[in-house]
Amino acid sequence: MQTVLGTVPADRLGRVDAHEHLFLRTPALPGDEFDDLDRMVEEAGDVRSAGIGTIVDLTPIGLGRDPVKLAALSERTGVHVVAASGFHRDAHYPAGHWVYRESVEVLAEVVTADLTTGMDARDWQGPRPAPTPHRAGIVKLGASYQRISPAEARRLEAGGQAAARAGVPVAVHCEIGTMAYAILDRLAATGVPASRVLLAHLDRNPDPELHADLAARGAWLLYDTVGRVKHRPESALLDLIEAMAATGHGDRLLLGTDVGRRGMLRAYGGGPGMAVLGEQFLPRLAARLGNSFVEQVMVANPAVALVQS
Repeated sequence: MQTVLGTVPADRLGRVDAHEHLFLRTPALPGDEFDDLDRMVEEAGDVRSAGIGTIVDLTPIGLGRDPVKLAALSERTGVHVVAASGFHRDAHYPAGHWVYRESVEVLAEVVTADLTTGMDARDWQGPRPAPTPHRAGIVKLGASYQRISPAEARRLEAGGQAAARAGVPVAVHCEIGTMAYAILDRLAATGVPASRVLLAHLDRNPDPELHADLAARGAWLLYDTVGRVKHRPESALLDLIEAMAATGHGDRLLLGTDVGRRGMLRAYGGGPGMAVLGEQFLPRLAARLGNSFVEQVMVANPAVALVQS
């Protein structure tokens, strides 16, 4: 698996938090940015202490992604970090941003370079300078609620092309768990099969029948709102996971907390923090479905979903 510090064998990743943001700055969340290395070393250290060995940082281009800081954090904490290239949904890019005017070909070339040569330290805001030695290992894309805008469709096409070239998986922001079928269809047209797609935020639309159908198609279901009790009690997410396991789809599940606001980080005085997954949720999941199931979802499944083909 490609991490910011180099290739790591899949069996050395340990438990994997499959969706986080370690450094983030976006106009969609004004005042909630976080980019302090020392504080995020503290936050990621708590994740490590909670028994998680790898963090997948799904911060795409233009949202404060910092490959140099990601590498430093990994070195200081011992946590493997898988970084993303790609692009988010329209809400995260203001009018006039370069992602709206560049061609699909240019967008695909930018992402491909991040995956094969090294990520741009400046987050690519103009002519590409010399890359860092830190490569991305996954593509992140995004769609809006109940729709895919024309600009998002172009970025899905570009990101899918780059992922297919580099043989890496694609994680897609599904706003409130919507647009999964259309996303899979569009990515399939670029050469990315459902088995290489991680559908993020599906637990915000906790529909077991829908999820079973998507899993049967081969997609990975990324349940990444662990700790968001303002949206629903954790017992509801446990019920959803139990239902998926009962239908034989436990082998398509991934977990994360998707901490995307400064106020959610313990290192900034907020909560629940990234470590809530290992500290609180996994013990409850083990009590429901056993330790072997936890190891499947946290170790075995990511080792397959994240591998570079």
